[in-house]
Amino acid sequence: MSTEAKYTNRLINEKSPYLLQHAHNPVNWFPWGTEAFEMAVKEDKAVFLSIGYSTCHWCHVMEEESFDDPEVAAVLNKHFIPVKVDREERPDIDHIYMNICQVMTGQGGWPLTIIISPDQKPLFAGSYFPKKSRYNIPGLIDILDTLQVNWRENRNSLLDMANQVTTAVDYRSKFIPGNFTEEIFHKSFQNLSRQFDKDYGGFGLAPKFPRSHDLMFLLQYYKKYHEPKALEMVEKTLESMYKGGIYDHIGFGFSRYATDNSWLVPHFEKMLYDNALLAITYLEAYQVTGKDIYSDIAKSIFEYVIRDMLAPGGGFYSAEDADSEKTEGKFYIWSPDEIIDILGQEDGQKYCRYYDITKEGNFEGQNIPNLIKTNINEKELLYLQKHCRSKLFNARQKRIRPYKDDKILTVWNGLMIAALAKGAYILKDNYYSDIAAKVAHFILNNLRNAEGLLLARYRDGDAAHLAYIDDYAFFSWGLLELYNATSENEYLNKALYVNTKMIDLFWDKQHNGFFFYSSKSEKLITRPKEIYDGAIPSGNSVAALNLIRLANLAPNEDLASY
Repeated sequence: MSTEAKYTNRLINEKSPYLLQHAHNPVNWFPWGTEAFEMAVKEDKAVFLSIGYSTCHWCHVMEEESFDDPEVAAVLNKHFIPVKVDREERPDIDHIYMNICQVMTGQGGWPLTIIISPDQKPLFAGSYFPKKSRYNIPGLIDILDTLQVNWRENRNSLLDMANQVTTAVDYRSKFIPGNFTEEIFHKSFQNLSRQFDKDYGGFGLAPKFPRSHDLMFLLQYYKKYHEPKALEMVEKTLESMYKGGIYDHIGFGFSRYATDNSWLVPHFEKMLYDNALLAITYLEAYQVTGKDIYSDIAKSIFEYVIRDMLAPGGGFYSAEDADSEKTEGKFYIWSPDEIIDILGQEDGQKYCRYYDITKEGNFEGQNIPNLIKTNINEKELLYLQKHCRSKLFNARQKRIRPYKDDKILTVWNGLMIAALAKGAYILKDNYYSDIAAKVAHFILNNLRNAEGLLLARYRDGDAAHLAYIDDYAFFSWGLLELYNATSENEYLNKALYVNTKMIDLFWDKQHNGFFFYSSKSEKLITRPKEIYDGAIPSGNSVAALNLIRLANLAPNEDLASY
């Protein structure tokens, strides 16, 4: 992240933490908006579009290597209109151009690097690029030089290709109706069974993501079909994730994903949505099995998010960075000497033995506390967790913390409201529903416009951006879980109101399903409709579940028909 204050660009007037991180780059950044595209037309330039988010490690790397570099800035400023977008504020833009990147290159990721025409059609797509070409990766300066020459000399070919890609992406957003049969459940179970890692749980090879909604599906499959393998896959995965370094054994909560098969080395950023979904998954595993370990892990997630991510006035912050002091994971790693100095010789040595903390280290010469090789039911381990963890936590609090993205997103808050309300109901603890209710009222009071429409982002007293389908669907989910936990009609009525607005704003009357952005939002080059469950379930998935529940709770033919 840039610390240079020599330059200041237009991003200094934005609220997004990600955009503000780039406000002192020598690149003459524009935020997404009419000014940038009018300038592109006026100066006859292509637009360099860079999309990322504030806690993205490789976004920081590309900024330091390229966007803080005067040589790169000179090329961008002379030949392009550079535009920065926070993917968490504008997921509509991110969805479209990530799909474009996948069509053009077969892959995607952040930072997302796109060069587009003044009418927003794609000329080039990719992800991270170093400043100079290396290891068969093209350098950003070489890419920019080639594109600006082609823009001058081969523009018609570029625009023909851009139109073809736009048409292909638009086609991908149109879905052919099919028959829904029970066989889909069995095929999904079989696919997950084939991907399952028998040694460490999870699905597929590294990097490994939690994939909470796959685990929720398997729990439902086990309950419906009494298939023991479904529950075995869930329990193996949940236990392995907890034992690994992806779980913060000192401060609690889960990191975004693991870079290895055993869940040892995380990508250290912590996201609100992952922790909400994982809390729900561990709670549902507790419901199915009755095992206290799962409820205890869910409680520890709640302890983390309430302690570290809850804003004073209500609403949860978005994420914590992977980096501190420009080093990934520095806040979280330990040496044996540090542990022994804090806990004393006897407890320190025991802690190091159980948590795999050695002189050689398990991560770049340092150590990530983990229980991968430990029997988690040993009484001595329980003693260490009860009496030693807090000492290490207090010592760690004195370190320089990772950067916190303090914007409040309706969509992710909806997920955490749902998780906390489920926790209140399942664990019979009204403390969690009280917090969930406080957050729900914050959203209702601060993230609606004069028309009563939801807004997507709140930060520093400012609410902005008309909400997307995920905001409506996930917030409605949270309200429904609050109703289930409290039996207060207020939350059922609010859920009905939110769903009615959602149908009015997002429903595709011609082909069914919900569009990603509303009929009142800015019109982009295509209007996508997301059904794929990625890092979070799709808005269409959650909306369908909400409508089924609402049709049963408040019988209404209109709701049942969608």
